[in-house]
Amino acid sequence: MAKEIERKFLVTGDGWRAEVRETARLRQGYLFADERIAIRVRTAGETAYLTIKADNTAVTRDEFEYEIPFADAEAMLALCRGGLVDKTRHTLDRPGGHWTVDVFAGANEGLVVAEVELETDDTAVAVPDWAGEDVTADRRYRNAALSTKPFTSW
Repeated sequence: MAKEIERKFLVTGDGWRAEVRETARLRQGYLFADERIAIRVRTAGETAYLTIKADNTAVTRDEFEYEIPFADAEAMLALCRGGLVDKTRHTLDRPGGHWTVDVFAGANEGLVVAEVELETDDTAVAVPDWAGEDVTADRRYRNAALSTKPFTSW
């Protein structure tokens, strides 16, 4: 069983753009989501995944992720509750964890969030100057929440 240990920050500047290593468009939807568990379908380019996440703490979650046929993912996305989350993920070349910046589109247009995946819950994070408020514990910024209550509706 894998663990996802991650912190989220609102992005307040463009300095991250100089650190981009790769970029991919992601589309994802939720077959099920409640306060503790989310079952997600995601396409990333020509690859697709089914992911189950279960909360342990605000920072740590159990994560089970499986690659699935792209055609199956497309069919499952049509079954998802709420709207689809559409974003461009930029993977950064930066020390201190695996950093990404998600630039949201569609109903979440205007939202830009940085995430850093860490080795442990108590790993110190050197927050870059282009990252602002830590929103890790704010459930509104979870993708499952954004699928049913998009950023533009706040």
